[in-house]
Formats: sequence, structure tokens, C-alpha cells
Amino acid sequence: MKEVVLILPQEPSELLKDMIGKVLDSDVRTITRAKDLPNMKNKKILFAVELNEIGSSNILNDMFAELYRRGHDSLENSEAALLVHSDYALFTKTYAQYIILLANMLGCSFVGRPLVEATKDLGNFVAMEGIYKMAPRDICLYQCEELKGRFLGWDSKATATKNLLVVHSSNRETSNTLMLWDMVKEHLDNISINEINLGNGSIMDCKGCNYKTCKHFGKQSKCFYGGIIVEEVYPAILESDAILFVCPNYNDMITANIVATINRLTALYRKTKFYKKKIYSIIVSGYSGGEALAKQLISSLNMNKTFYLPPYFSLMAVANHKGDIEKVDNIENLAREFALKIMKY
Repeated sequence: MKEVVLILPQEPSELLKDMIGKVLDSDVRTITRAKDLPNMKNKKILFAVELNEIGSSNILNDMFAELYRRGHDSLENSEAALLVHSDYALFTKTYAQYIILLANMLGCSFVGRPLVEATKDLGNFVAMEGIYKMAPRDICLYQCEELKGRFLGWDSKATATKNLLVVHSSNRETSNTLMLWDMVKEHLDNISINEINLGNGSIMDCKGCNYKTCKHFGKQSKCFYGGIIVEEVYPAILESDAILFVCPNYNDMITANIVATINRLTALYRKTKFYKKKIYSIIVSGYSGGEALAKQLISSLNMNKTFYLPPYFSLMAVANHKGDIEKVDNIENLAREFALKIMKY
């Protein structure tokens, strides 16, 4: 059993104390300052964060600065989850995205749905009262109990990647992102690869069917709007161990067809949870901002749709004109290393 470490940058509120108590036993190592960080490899890490009025934690930022000074393997073989509380209405989710991406780039993995957030006056739980038949505070603590089972009971070595689904909507003749995927693919051995081209602007986005309608179609592994999502994507997801999203960066956003595909997973999610399926991404930006897309994928797929986030889940690069990806320093080695990580984890 890995050692459990509680990262607690600020004095916790009474609510955050109760949330922590639902996830962890009292006899765990607690770290409150960057200078007290032990060797953080091979740990179970719970980040429990009180946000300030600008949605940040200066002490936690200092901790990550220290971890990055130690090298990009400073969280190798560690697994983490998060509790985030704020006395304000905003930033709990965006700061959680930031924490997950920073930790993941240091070798940390995250169970599916690794976050329990609590905003001002527990406003984020009000819409769930009718579903849970509980008061918002009770829902919050119940979700923390559920997180305990996923976090402490999860074995990241339980599954291997044998079937990889690759999703994209790019033009192979011009796409630097697909060129980078092709470099990665050359180094993948003993993995069955299924590539689906979503096309260009041809996928209908989720229209927000009511819960009963969505659940009805989801039980049949279908969606009301049909098309390639139901005919090709749903079956491929069910057969896969991992999904790799090939994402060019347009305006610091994931492309429309991939967004629509992610949104349309809700119907399938009604029937099938994705805790044992991994997500990866290849992101190429013309200028900068690859991390913005990585955080969108983390939020939509790991934090919401329960996909497991393996270490180093994203390969990011900058290439503007056609073919520029081939000129990026050390790109072939980066592609090979990313392929090795897909096979390793």
C-alpha cells in the first residue's frame, strides 16, 4: 500500500475538515509548506485546498514550484485526488484543472472523477437535491465518501492498453497534429489501433435532452441524434482500453467536432462509466496555449466523465505552417517517449 499524503496548504474551514475526514483517516502525513515536502514519488496524494478571493493558493503554487525544481518525475507513480473549497462562487473547477495538469506533467495519475468541490453556500450542490434527496452539505460529504473508495481502492496497474481509439477531425494533408500522431504511432507495438475521423463540422452537438430521454437512449448505447457518434464512436469506446484525442489548437479551444463528440458521450455515460478507460491527447498549437486544451480535456473527460488520467497524458507542441512539426527540436524523440508512456501505463 502506498503511503497516503495530505497536501493542506491553508488552515481548513470546518467544511473542508469534514470533507477530508470522509476521505482520509486521521493518521496520515500532512504537508503544509513547500520546504516540508518529502520525496513525493509512489504516494497516494490528497490535495485539500481553500481558495482565496482570486481563486488560488499561493502556498500550493510554491509547493509545485519546488516539485518542478526536483524534476519532471517528482510525482512518478503517484496517484491523486482533490478537495477544493471556496467562500466564493467561482474558480473551484478551474483551479482544480490547474492542479491536475501540473501534477500530471510530473508523473501523477488521477482516478476518474477525482474532485469534490464546494463553492459559496454549497451552491454547486443545489441542483442535485432532487436527485439525492439530501441537503447540499450532506450531498457534498456523501460524494467525499464515494471519492474515498475510488481514491484509496484504485489500482492504476489494473489494466493495460491493448485497444487504442484515436479520434480526430483534421485533414491529413495539412495537419501538423496528425503528422505528430503518425510519428507516435510508428513506435506503438502490440496495440490494436482504431482511428475515427469525425469529419469537418458534420456532427450534431448535444441538444440537452431531458434526463429521462437521455437515459432511455443511453440504456441502449444510443443517442437520440444518432449518426457517426452512435454508429462508430460509441462501439469503439466500449471496445477500447484508451482514447487518444488528436487536437489542433484553434483559438485556444478544442475543435467543434471533438467538443460535440465529448458532449454526446453523456447518453453512453448513463449506462457505462469509464473509470478503467484511459485518455491521452496530442495537441499542436500555432503559437501557444496547448495547456488550455489539455485542461479542457481534463475537465470534461477526467473530472466529469470518469475517464482515468494516466501520467503524462498529453504531448504538446508548437508548429504553425504545414510541415513545421517536423522542424521542432527533438520531436522524434518526444514522439517515441510518448508512445512508450502509452505502452507503459
